[in-house]
Amino acid sequence: MGEEVMIYREEVVVEEDRKRKMDREKAQAEASKRPPGHGATEVLHQRKSLPYSYTTMAVTGLAITAAIGYTILYAKKKPEANARDVAKVSAGVAQPQDTHPRK
Repeated sequence: MGEEVMIYREEVVVEEDRKRKMDREKAQAEASKRPPGHGATEVLHQRKSLPYSYTTMAVTGLAITAAIGYTILYAKKKPEANARDVAKVSAGVAQPQDTHPRK
């Protein structure tokens, strides 16, 4: 009697697994028939949850761009120029005496 109950339970479990698998396959088939835009997932709507405000991202982008520009100018400077001269040139406030070689 105990063995029959075990076999019956195994059959029930197998049948439930088969039904779950069929339901999952039906749901996937049904989802593939829908036109795009219906039942969209969260992945498609990422603009609603940006990590920072537009202003913060713009200011950060400008700061990163300025830092990269300064680094490039500093790397390409003449040996006699110092960091202050490079900063003046990158800020656009350099005078001719700042950009010509010193004697």
